[in-house]
Amino acid sequence: MAVTDHVDLNGFMEGVKKRNPYQPEFVQAVQEVAEDIFEFMQDKEEYHSQQILRRIAEPDRVVSFRVCWEDDAGNIRVQRGWRVQNNNAIGPYKGGIRFHPSVTESVLKFLAFEQTFKNALTGLPMGGGKGGSNFNPKGKSVREIMRFCQSFMTELYRHIGADIDVPAGDIGVGGREIGFMFGQYKRITNNFTGVLTGKGLEWGGSLIRTEATGYGAVYFLANMLATKGEDLTGKTAVISGSGNVATHAAEKIVQLGGKVLTLSDSGGFIHDPDGITQDKIDWVKTHKTHRRGRIEEYVEAFPGATFHAGKTPWGVPCDVALPCATQNELLGEDAKTLVANGCRAVSEGANMPTDLDGVHTFKHHKILYAPGKASNAGGVAVSGLEMSQNSERRSWKEEELQQMLKDIMSGIHNSCIKYGDQGGGYIDYVKGANIAGFKKVADAMLAFGVV
Repeated sequence: MAVTDHVDLNGFMEGVKKRNPYQPEFVQAVQEVAEDIFEFMQDKEEYHSQQILRRIAEPDRVVSFRVCWEDDAGNIRVQRGWRVQNNNAIGPYKGGIRFHPSVTESVLKFLAFEQTFKNALTGLPMGGGKGGSNFNPKGKSVREIMRFCQSFMTELYRHIGADIDVPAGDIGVGGREIGFMFGQYKRITNNFTGVLTGKGLEWGGSLIRTEATGYGAVYFLANMLATKGEDLTGKTAVISGSGNVATHAAEKIVQLGGKVLTLSDSGGFIHDPDGITQDKIDWVKTHKTHRRGRIEEYVEAFPGATFHAGKTPWGVPCDVALPCATQNELLGEDAKTLVANGCRAVSEGANMPTDLDGVHTFKHHKILYAPGKASNAGGVAVSGLEMSQNSERRSWKEEELQQMLKDIMSGIHNSCIKYGDQGGGYIDYVKGANIAGFKKVADAMLAFGVV
């Protein structure tokens, strides 16, 4: 085997930036992984000579396509759609579809890159992918959303399949949108296969898929606290977001004896010092999902709370924090504030919600900090179980799935400890997750040769 000159971290990242200009989110995601992987690879010549990290950081393919649809007024509208298939070394591409104005190729490449390691950590045979469009479902009628989803799938269908690429939902894509897309896929192909996950229970979906990401983030948080002999009983929690992940994270914290103080959306955050109880969480779910309302209206229903426009909740003192909204919502100064206010643990429910300065701050202060590729893997884990159920033409009971989810999150936690234990009682969960995920994918790639 030929020995190659080892490029250093800075040289590697310069190459990534040069190949991916104007894609800051993707470059950030690669940097965060590379910082840990380079140290791990130092004495492993096969990873260097086979350019494994370089290959993982170059998607297998990026498919871009035009999506034309007609609104209710008869106007022709044009959006752009993408599917990023990053790596299928350990299984079919797997990752969500996001409909949001902020969607760009850079965002989807970062998500697909992260998804590759996240899926590897679950222990299930799934590669990494992500897709979406800059279509904004807010303010659209149900029929407009249906027409867009059908047009989107008319282009996407040729690139996916139960053994090729299995998309799921993400921001802006829930059960309704999955239904519209699956219906179009079935109409075009005449196949009823498990090509999408997050489906309705009546037509191949899985129990607890809706709850899985939020619940999983809290299970991971509980596992971290247990290493210190603690649990969530009596702990105060600050949560961002008010969608599916945030509300179910809040729900599980309440079930485990914690007190949730905040939720948020793009307009600002609400602070309820009395605690956001299960009844209040149910109100938020109904208000956000069915009425498409704003979180600021919470204070009208529950006058003890306050709304803080245009702000994030990280200044509220707490024991634990769960960023569950979107990428780069928790910045370096926010991380310093959380630490200064006594926050002991952070579990990410969103994908890369903490910027690099924030990550470095949490690691410097050695608090319990779980990156999204580990702590929010519960959603894709249950999606993987849905794939298995579809293949077997069966469904598992809720109790079975809840236990499987707990076991998967515990397994991910153990993998992080294996590669992230720094001694002296400190576990670097970022390092542990990055190395554990990378090693599984890298070793499979070595087995396949140069492909």
